[in-house]
Amino acid sequence: MPVPQNTKVSVVGMGSVGTAIAYACLIRGSAGSLALYDLNAGKVRAEVLDLNHGSQFVPHCRITGSDDITVTAGSAVVIVTAGAKQKPGQNRLDLAAANVAMASSLTPRLLEQSPDAVIVFVTNPVDIVTLAATQVAHAAPGKIFGSGTVLDSSRFRYLIAERADLAVGNVHGFIVGEHGDSEISLWSSVSIGGVPADQFRRDGVLVFDEDTRKAISAEVINAAYEIIAGKGATNLAIGLSTARIVEAVLGDQHRVLPVSTVQQGAYEIGGVALSLPTVISAQGAGQVLEVPLSVPELLGLQASASTLCRVQESLGL
Repeated sequence: MPVPQNTKVSVVGMGSVGTAIAYACLIRGSAGSLALYDLNAGKVRAEVLDLNHGSQFVPHCRITGSDDITVTAGSAVVIVTAGAKQKPGQNRLDLAAANVAMASSLTPRLLEQSPDAVIVFVTNPVDIVTLAATQVAHAAPGKIFGSGTVLDSSRFRYLIAERADLAVGNVHGFIVGEHGDSEISLWSSVSIGGVPADQFRRDGVLVFDEDTRKAISAEVINAAYEIIAGKGATNLAIGLSTARIVEAVLGDQHRVLPVSTVQQGAYEIGGVALSLPTVISAQGAGQVLEVPLSVPELLGLQASASTLCRVQESLGL
């Protein structure tokens, strides 16, 4: 008889982001079972109850939770959101020291419980945290990666679609580099219904001129700051984008997503974790695709890598 596929997903950290990820996975039917882990036993029990009470209205999914890490045992995918959260006015790199220490101590413990799991970090600064986790873990290549700029790229596509007055599914484009202030919008490879951005017109008028492109890129970078200022955290969209990553892994979809991995030479970048279009399958993060870049995009990407390298060095990574 065929061995049943393991579709257990664990979410580590039941703050606003972890809860949103669990909820998104539940309503999308992303996982066969969900295990929630948080040091706050009362909080995790409350979230398990709240999610289970809606089980009539969603695809079947067994939901458990505990303040004991053994609840994550045997997971196919582990999503880590635990750590200090970004405060209004604070950038992601300011969180680095505390969350690097957390990732370094937590990752080996998670792998003890689930040696074959794909571990996805969402904790910020996600690139630095991902690098720290890979340095302490004895895991196969690609088994540990960060959510990277998957959400940033979704923001990018949404803003382009709004200006083009089209459904977002017709827009393709990536944000690459740091998940943060130095990230790069790859305008040279944006496709809008198959039309390059620099040729897209409405009523004969060019829509994406240089000023418009700059404004959209800036809006992507500043989106999180605006949301944090308004409601204290970004959580709903990162919940949905992380559920999409989970589906790519559990479904062995070979989906290209801009996740954060430790680079091995693409665009002459190495030894730093940042986001590039990457094939996601049941094995985790695989081949990195080298999209053709304009000269300013390449220089910007390499500058983004240098920014991250400086932070790594300051933390002794």
